[in-house]
Amino acid sequence: GLGAGRRARRGGRPLDKRGGRGHAAGGDGARGGREATEDARGERRGGGEARVSHQGIRGILFDKDGTLLDFEATWRGFALDLLRELAPGDAALRAQLGEAAGVDAETGAFRPGSPIVAGATREVAEIWAALLPGRSADALEAEAERRALSAAAAPPAPATPDLPGLLDRLARPEGGAPRALGIATHDSGASAKAHMRLLGALDRFDFIAGYDSGHGLKPGPGLVQAFCAATGLRPEEVAMIGDSLHDLGAGRAAGCGAVIGVLSGPAPAETLAPHADAVLPHIGALPAWLGDPG
Repeated sequence: GLGAGRRARRGGRPLDKRGGRGHAAGGDGARGGREATEDARGERRGGGEARVSHQGIRGILFDKDGTLLDFEATWRGFALDLLRELAPGDAALRAQLGEAAGVDAETGAFRPGSPIVAGATREVAEIWAALLPGRSADALEAEAERRALSAAAAPPAPATPDLPGLLDRLARPEGGAPRALGIATHDSGASAKAHMRLLGALDRFDFIAGYDSGHGLKPGPGLVQAFCAATGLRPEEVAMIGDSLHDLGAGRAAGCGAVIGVLSGPAPAETLAPHADAVLPHIGALPAWLGDPG
């Protein structure tokens, strides 16, 4: 979506559901109800059939907002400004619009499950059009996109320091095979590219696609399949990384080798864990989880 709300790191300890030495636990779709046990390192582990070794991961596909970017810092002002424009001088209507879209109209805080977090701009536009007589979903979508691109002119806040450096480490691990990197976002493709350009990270990605790229929406598999087609990888060689159930569902639907949740969005660990092979505090923990040197 347009991103994630408050940063929700839970003590910095990864919640890992690997089924064995360096393997990700597998299965179809969401897996709930498995009891996790703690090992000597304090990682919570669950059962499950091994899917792919970490060394078998040749591509990493990221959600953008709430995963690569700190969404609250990047988009809170945008959401509040848009609500004020849609309902000038009408606090009650602003509150109603915010409630429908899962955002507090006074503070800009996003709740888990907000369509602004996980949905596409069109979905939010249709929700608001039902509450704004005389305003079409098409017009609202166009206005939101115009404002989003304007907001993207300001440098966004990355979810971890030195994002380009982290991406370099992931793409070219010391002593390991190179990995392809991509973005699958429910923001527009143009906005995603603008954000990465401002962070000096655009050239690190082999693939960037948004809700408007013609590959469908998460939790469907289309964006993952498009990444595979662009990079020549099989789904089982790809790790899908995201902060919402839409992201994790897309990875499962496509048959990704690893599906990783991060706690840099509004969803807590207990929400993501049943659907993920591992839940990490943020993307900065990925090199260690993948077993990369250093």
